[in-house]
Amino acid sequence: MNTKTGTVEFNVGGETYQTWYKIVGDLKSGKRPLVTLHGGPGMSHIYMISHTEIQALYGIPVIFYDQLGIGNSTHLRHKPSEFWTPELFMDELDNLLVRLGIERDFDLLGHSWGGMLAADYVAQRQPVGLHRLVISSSPPSEQLWEESMRGYLEAFPSGFKEMVLKHEREGTFESPEYKAAIQVFLNKHTCQTVPWPEELVASFVSVEEDPTVSNAM
Repeated sequence: MNTKTGTVEFNVGGETYQTWYKIVGDLKSGKRPLVTLHGGPGMSHIYMISHTEIQALYGIPVIFYDQLGIGNSTHLRHKPSEFWTPELFMDELDNLLVRLGIERDFDLLGHSWGGMLAADYVAQRQPVGLHRLVISSSPPSEQLWEESMRGYLEAFPSGFKEMVLKHEREGTFESPEYKAAIQVFLNKHTCQTVPWPEELVASFVSVEEDPTVSNAM
């Protein structure tokens, strides 16, 4: 399977950063490429790598990339919360499409936060080269997402629920007890394959290594 990795320059406010990408397949094959937008905000692309099957089965080139601030792209731990906006990531996507020369002919797949980004991107930028949009497991609004999470938490035993809420009130998110409880929650409502696939674990580890984007957004 033909695979290429690299970086493109991304200029923001007079500063130049690097967006890392991986192309699986050949952009000159005549098949329209699929660009993937990973979740988070602030997770790496690794957990989405199973989408290489699309290339293996149908010959469609698949493009993965790490959004700014995470994974193999430029990390910016010193940037304030105001720096991290949906507009920043839409600009980054526009830049990547142009740098790869596919801005006039591409499909887009966004998962979780990536789906929210894709929806904003399509609504606000109306890219002329986009043919198909796939939004996967994305909330229609942050408020409804939070209400759903609270509803899921209500289904757990009362002692478990109160312990989680206590840590959230006190801000003790690094507590081993809280982390263990969140893993139980995620095993039920994020990925029920236990132990988790290595790729998913790696993407969660990327957030722990640099939570800048996740914390800001």
